[in-house]
Amino acid sequence: MADWPTGVGRRVLASTDSTMLEAARAAPALAGPEWVLALQQTAAKGRRGRAWAMPEGNFAASLTFCPTGGVPQIALRSFAAATALRAALVAVGCPEDALSLKWPNDVLLNGGKLAGILLESLGDGRGGVSHLIIGIGVNLAHAPSSAQVEPHAVTPVALGLDVTPEAFLDALAPAFATREHSLATYGFGPTRTEWLSHAARLGEVITARLPNEEIIGTFRTIDDEGNLILDTAKGRRAIAAADIYF
Repeated sequence: MADWPTGVGRRVLASTDSTMLEAARAAPALAGPEWVLALQQTAAKGRRGRAWAMPEGNFAASLTFCPTGGVPQIALRSFAAATALRAALVAVGCPEDALSLKWPNDVLLNGGKLAGILLESLGDGRGGVSHLIIGIGVNLAHAPSSAQVEPHAVTPVALGLDVTPEAFLDALAPAFATREHSLATYGFGPTRTEWLSHAARLGEVITARLPNEEIIGTFRTIDDEGNLILDTAKGRRAIAAADIYF
């Protein structure tokens, strides 16, 4: 495993309501970046407030830090987190060719949903961002039942390796630190290239579901702002946020 990143805090909790909520509560007093890992969550949430199931032995952690750049660049951290998450999974023994990245924020194992990423920002009172919180959940030991996911969603799967949440955090933290340094130093280009090299269904027809629209098209790429680019019957579309279905 890589060494723990210098200057980054690490807290492990037996239980909390949500690592995202715990991170938000702690943010004002932090002197630097901090990972908080919970072995149990009682009120975890995923994207758009959806419940996130967490059987015992699974991974739930959040990183809090003060991001550089404006709001558009801050949002690109989801791609840095996804590539770091994939690298950490490989580091603990997952076969590289079994993993793929589903836009905008999931990691797939043999086509099933293994992990998800959630970003939340805290305002600085002046229209900017004071802290970014990146929440990551991984089905290390158990996958939620089909009854716990929404209809037509990607089937959840578990990693199935003998990896503790603490050991996985030790792999994830340095992987993210490396990609955060790249993003801050070189811009989105290297992160975009890495993400696309592992993108699920690139070049295939997928469905993007927006609140008031469903778009079907061929997944061509992501642009410099992280938007999903689809070629549709009505022309090329850039999509900033959507639920994706295969």
